[in-house]
Amino acid sequence: MTDETGRKRAARLFDIRRIIGGLFVLYGLILTVAGLLDGDAAIAKAEGVRINLWMGVAMIAVGGVFLLWERLRPLEVTPASPDEPGPDSPGDPS
Repeated sequence: MTDETGRKRAARLFDIRRIIGGLFVLYGLILTVAGLLDGDAAIAKAEGVRINLWMGVAMIAVGGVFLLWERLRPLEVTPASPDEPGPDSPGDPS
């Protein structure tokens, strides 16, 4: 694997859209399950609305939009120029 391929892979892995989308989907799944398992007391407390279920579905949709956005418009990584000091190269601290 070349250095350029490694940079692209690392940039895609830590793309903020992927992280936010994944968290929204994860928390949405948790809320959806909680909404499906809500008892009558919890539903009555929320004025008859299964709020956990609806918020879970909405969070899954928002997370899906973030993940779709990341997939359709991937992050473009510009190659490092040879005259720029990298993180491992000694540079002038001033």
